Amino acid sequence: MTGMTSSARPLLNRRLAEFGTTIFAEMSALALRTGSLNLGQGFPDTDGPEEVREAAVRALRDGRGNQYPPGPGVPELRTAVAAHQRRRYGLAVDPDTEVLVTAGATEAIAAALLALVEPGDEVIALEPYYDSYAACVAMAGGTRVPVTLRPREGRFHLDLDELRDAVTDRTRLLLLNTPHNPTGTVLTREELAAIAELAVERDLLVVTDEVYEHLVFDDAEHVPLATFPGMRERTVTISSAGKTFSFTGWKVGWVTATPDLVTAVRSAKQFLTYVSAGPFQYAVAEALALPDTYFEDFRADLLAKRNLLAAGLEEAGLAVYRPAGTYFVTADIRPLGESDGIAFCRALPERAGVVAIPTAVFYDHREAGAPFVRFAFCKQRTVLEEAARRLKAARAR
Repeated sequence: MTGMTSSARPLLNRRLAEFGTTIFAEMSALALRTGSLNLGQGFPDTDGPEEVREAAVRALRDGRGNQYPPGPGVPELRTAVAAHQRRRYGLAVDPDTEVLVTAGATEAIAAALLALVEPGDEVIALEPYYDSYAACVAMAGGTRVPVTLRPREGRFHLDLDELRDAVTDRTRLLLLNTPHNPTGTVLTREELAAIAELAVERDLLVVTDEVYEHLVFDDAEHVPLATFPGMRERTVTISSAGKTFSFTGWKVGWVTATPDLVTAVRSAKQFLTYVSAGPFQYAVAEALALPDTYFEDFRADLLAKRNLLAAGLEEAGLAVYRPAGTYFVTADIRPLGESDGIAFCRALPERAGVVAIPTAVFYDHREAGAPFVRFAFCKQRTVLEEAARRLKAARAR
């Protein structure tokens, strides 16, 4: 007989029972069904630099990476990552023992948490948080402890006292994300110094997701937590090529940390994908060596798009939190007389032909995120202009 299952317990591992289809899949399907402009999922609608794409083609044709690459990643990319960390942040990283290439930052986060967290360990994460964080903590058997970023004076703020109070004798690890998705907050040097002091004082490990490191705006600056006193030996730093070079489909990420931490993370990672993205690793190595003008121009382009979309959302009647980093704008729907972001986003494609993401799905404390929605501005300007026009027209109806 087929189709028979035991009724004794559900098929899905209980640790994952609370995680259904991701909101990104739901909203992207809604965009396709309604023909809406998709400002939900954070992927660019144009490819990155032509010379980087050609580097991937060249690697394919030359037979580099078409078979299994080395487990830690190809030497060229590990060397490029180390050079990037030194050039940008003054961090000395050994490419042979302190760099691990992963299938995007998402796998890096999963491998780090599976390696470092045991059942019963508490993991503190800043909410709202990228949805894979909660799932990875659950898969590791840990307990997530959210510390909520709260809106005030045009940005979302971390309450350092609340963070300190969240640490217990069971806390193993802090999971940070700066620049922060979805709020766009960039933790300041002073905030990071306080976090570093807390981590040292309580002997905590830190996993820090820095995939938006090159996307900071206005007066904000990105400062890696690993640069602070006492943090080099307890911090796993994660980044990737997808956001910086607009090749999100390549899924090339990396971990930098001490040899002991890298070895631990690799012990988990080798049983996930083992290796991935062989030819693309060579291309990303060349991308990381692009001149500073590339990074400056990229940031300037995204800043102009941020301002364009933020102004359009304000004209459509929403209250806007202009991000200091990332490529997402958070908006408050309460000025429109709405308060349920999930219902708002499900209705928006039919009402305005635009898709956004309800921020509440990134919270444990759903009520704290209920009135907020996230729009991605990593799109062509014509798309952003049309989205703003549609949202304004929908408000007028």
